[in-house]
Amino acid sequence: MPDYFMSLKSRYQKLHERHPKLGSALSLATASTAITANSVGMGIPLWLLGATKVATGSSVADEGVIAITKRWIHTNNTLIDTILPEKDWRIELPADLDKNKQYLLICNHQSWIDTSIVQYISEGRLPLTRFFTKHNLIYLPFVGQAFYFLDFPMMKRHSKEAIAKNPALKGQDIAEAERACRLLKDKPFALLNYLEGSRFTPAKRDAQGSPYQHLLKPKAGGLTLAISALGQQIDGILDMTIVYPDYPNQPPEYGDLWKGKITRLGVHMQRLDIPETLFDAISTGTHHSDEAVKQAIYAWLDEIWQDKDARIGRMLAEFEA
Repeated sequence: MPDYFMSLKSRYQKLHERHPKLGSALSLATASTAITANSVGMGIPLWLLGATKVATGSSVADEGVIAITKRWIHTNNTLIDTILPEKDWRIELPADLDKNKQYLLICNHQSWIDTSIVQYISEGRLPLTRFFTKHNLIYLPFVGQAFYFLDFPMMKRHSKEAIAKNPALKGQDIAEAERACRLLKDKPFALLNYLEGSRFTPAKRDAQGSPYQHLLKPKAGGLTLAISALGQQIDGILDMTIVYPDYPNQPPEYGDLWKGKITRLGVHMQRLDIPETLFDAISTGTHHSDEAVKQAIYAWLDEIWQDKDARIGRMLAEFEA
């Protein structure tokens, strides 16, 4: 970190120690101003390059979109390292990660902060992270269009009633996600999928009768879609676990990160092995019609989720030891 940022970090640290409320307010104001300016300042050239990419298929425009996005993430990560109070962030990652490869990444989901943490730990270690997102976010200024230009798989959900009225809607979300996945084939990526499909809360866990203490039931759709679209070129499947020890009952809000309230954080990442026969069945689309393959997929996910549930318990206990 350059000397200027080291000096700035020291001043913020002292402010947080001596005047916690003032330090929290100043960190939030600094982050809000910087992120807004960053989004607008980089959003305009990103939009222009993205529109050029869509209109012409230019690889130069695509590389420009990716470069701008990486710069935007780097600025946010610099803020995390500079304006927040002293942190006890325990991060364990595989030593052989490669930012030039192609990974599928799964993770438990508790807060909007999760994605910021993924971006923070990924910089310099993993390729640019994309994730499955809702199609209606495309209307969010700058950010929504950036998702599209960066080939995020954007899912457009239709109700059973809407499909009944217009059968042509069936499968449109899958077709759009497959299109986006295919566009990733020739570039490095980490494609993130929150298998729970929703942010975890104890109330949601109890409502769905989840057999896990810290997790909702996993859904296979996004992961199997990515495997079937990308196939053998995938360099690995990564499993990431995030815990927020100071938020045992209520997940942190996005603003809590920039107020400096996430002083303790645990992240663990490991490689996953998927049985070759199961991977081949998904790659060829057999899982759509073969009930035995579907059962095997959920048995495999249940094994992963049991391990993750136990891991979360251990990670939380280690912070209290």
